[in-house]
Amino acid sequence: MPTTSKGFPLMLTFDLDAETMWTGRDPANAQRPILMSQGAYGWKVGMPRILKLLERYGIHSTFFVPGEVAEKHPELMREVIDRGHEVAHHSYSHRWIVGLTPEEEREEMEKGLEVLTRLTGSRPRGWRSPAAEFSAITLDLIKEYGFDYSSNFFDDDSPYLLEIGGQRTDIVELPFRWVLDDAPFFQYSITLPGRTLQAPSAALEAWKSEFDVLHAEDRMMMVGMHPQIIGQPSRLKVLEGLIEHALAHSDVWIDRCDRISDDMRPRLQAAVAA
Repeated sequence: MPTTSKGFPLMLTFDLDAETMWTGRDPANAQRPILMSQGAYGWKVGMPRILKLLERYGIHSTFFVPGEVAEKHPELMREVIDRGHEVAHHSYSHRWIVGLTPEEEREEMEKGLEVLTRLTGSRPRGWRSPAAEFSAITLDLIKEYGFDYSSNFFDDDSPYLLEIGGQRTDIVELPFRWVLDDAPFFQYSITLPGRTLQAPSAALEAWKSEFDVLHAEDRMMMVGMHPQIIGQPSRLKVLEGLIEHALAHSDVWIDRCDRISDDMRPRLQAAVAA
């Protein structure tokens, strides 16, 4: 059975972490203005470039946004919504979940949910964890707070319905992997281990190759990016190159995570019932 009714699904998603990429690791980083400027590049320069590129190709995407970032840039949130994109939940402060108490993790979930709902006018339907981490209670919170889809796990190349507490749910998991993330190719900082600055051609070659295999196998492709990284000039050409490569295929559906997961859900439910 095809993954969707509209062709091969490609989701171009963006984690708008801004300065929280750094303060989420260490709150003391807020006192390092040069480091903070790396995060500011995302909302200040990267986002306008990305939005312009998506508009040029008529593509709608999903932006995973920490509530703290949304609070500081409500006008940007309105622009994202007005351009037809989706805003999804990405915690409140981007603190790493593995370092939180259960009470703190719940607070992150609730504060982010309240802020995003208030600023965008609708409750976020999807959730992605900060720094690709879960705790023992994270899945329970995803279910409790009524999310329709998750994009967190690295265990498949196809969508599936999450199992929580031993029971199958209707929450669609949209998995991805580090090779489909821009950070392993391009994120560089004097404060981080594993500093990386690869040529843009390396990422484009990897993403095009990933697309070709996933498309041939009729699976899905979830790309995770960060405006402070992919929004830089040479790296934006990687995104554009992937878009052009994908659009050369007549059966590719590039869209928001909520729309694609809604189309996937009944097919996944039918497969489980069969």
